[in-house]
Amino acid sequence: MFADRLIESIKAKNSCVVAGLDPRIEYIPSQILKKAFNYCGTDLKCAAQAIYDFNKGLIDSIYDVVPAVKLQSAYYEMYGADGVKAFYKTANYAKKKGLLVIADAKRNDIGTTAQAYSSAFIGKISIEGTTLRSVLDADAVTVNPYLGIDGIKPFIEDCNKYRKGIFILVKTSNKSSGQIQDLVTKDGKTIYEIVANHVEEWGASLIGKNGYSSIGAVVGATYPNQAKELRSVMKHAYILVPGYGAQGGTAEDAANSFNEDGLGAIINASRSIMCAYKADIWKDKYTENQFAEAARAETIRMRDEINIAVKKQFKG
Repeated sequence: MFADRLIESIKAKNSCVVAGLDPRIEYIPSQILKKAFNYCGTDLKCAAQAIYDFNKGLIDSIYDVVPAVKLQSAYYEMYGADGVKAFYKTANYAKKKGLLVIADAKRNDIGTTAQAYSSAFIGKISIEGTTLRSVLDADAVTVNPYLGIDGIKPFIEDCNKYRKGIFILVKTSNKSSGQIQDLVTKDGKTIYEIVANHVEEWGASLIGKNGYSSIGAVVGATYPNQAKELRSVMKHAYILVPGYGAQGGTAEDAANSFNEDGLGAIINASRSIMCAYKADIWKDKYTENQFAEAARAETIRMRDEINIAVKKQFKG
């Protein structure tokens, strides 16, 4: 089960931090850009090479202190075919370093199209009717539940077949999420509450030995009160928590997504890790050339801060 593999890595590293590798050109240190652009000029291929080199340096610096990385596919797709290639190369390199890979693709469709998306990210494809081959072979992927079970079922089936996981959008971290997710139905429940109940229901058949399902949820740290409420609804779901750091979510906010066993959530940080060398807290200690060392320092600081906040959450 994906959830068991995730928990095993969390316990081994005493860390629930997920490093979001969502690269933009302006995040990348000048020496990496210069090397890539000197090689092939200022085109998409060079940008993709710079992204991969940057990601590789980050992974090398943090692979022993995080259980997983999350790759937002849009930041790679924007650079075309070469960017997608960097996405695949980054995922493969992370897996070689022992990390779980979460593809943040937020895919959603129905029928064979949903199956195609699932096959691309966490499943396998058939060639000439017999050969099964993994494509990206991510460990988990984010999915959008807007089309109901028709859009989710193919992913659940692949989770069961291939020991993979999904994280279903429930209450996202963006400010306008309430336009739809907070709407109250005729039964007096919000849309996000209804989706949460479905997540718990859909994940019932994929609960592992640690009591958690491989069908998880996305709940933003920027909505701590809702997170606490949703934690009680989705008792067996692992929660992926975006919104920490640059978006304003704190360790105390993120702690609301955990259970009393100290498990149940992973906290994502992207900009605060990737751009740590630019942050006030680290820029006087690390140069641009030491971006990887700064990223490691920030990851450890974040890990410790969250571990303390989770312990405090359940002491009182």
